[in-house]
Amino acid sequence: MKAPGKRNSRRRPRDERMSEIMTVTRRMLAERGYENVVTTEVAQICGISEGTIFRYFPTKRDLLIKVAEAWFEEILSLPADGSIHGSARERLRYEVGLALSIIRREPSLTRFVLMELRPDPTYRTMHIYQLNRRFTSRILDALKAAIASGELTDDVSAELLRNMIFGCIEHQTWAFLRKEGDFSVEEARDAITTVIWRGMEAETADNRLDRLDRSIARLEKVAAALDD
Repeated sequence: MKAPGKRNSRRRPRDERMSEIMTVTRRMLAERGYENVVTTEVAQICGISEGTIFRYFPTKRDLLIKVAEAWFEEILSLPADGSIHGSARERLRYEVGLALSIIRREPSLTRFVLMELRPDPTYRTMHIYQLNRRFTSRILDALKAAIASGELTDDVSAELLRNMIFGCIEHQTWAFLRKEGDFSVEEARDAITTVIWRGMEAETADNRLDRLDRSIARLEKVAAALDD
């Protein structure tokens, strides 16, 4: 990052200055990871003293939390058009894909929330905890809608299914977050949706026929192999 040229000396509005500090911090966090954000460098890039940063944000941790909260607000403002139209299964698939793609786009912020904030004993009292609950409720709402429509059975609660989905997402992306591997958003999205849907799909005449067709196809494949 390069420091900008000389700033206009006029006093800037508080919100404008805070926004710039958070923007620079977020960019530095994305490039280096939350462990290597340096407030003196943030101040230099913004053309202010480090003390000015701490007037608005008491500690570096408070600054990073505000950056993470702003990120969640961005996520929650994303249009839900892709999840409203289409079948219940497509809605679930869309929401799972959205969660995975967010991790792909912002691994450093994801790591900060998972590794630094979530283990904090006061996490449930934080504003970011409420924001995270609002985000995960999108998948929960998709599951509840599928159960209400009769497409999924109610043998298992929507809350437990939601937890299973996010547990799977976390394990699937963990190596990526640690910079030790990678993952495909599309493959993970489709696989997670398939596991949930096939495991919880309500019994209907149509899906009984589908399963019968798949069984027949497998038997025919085995028979063909034996003939060879």
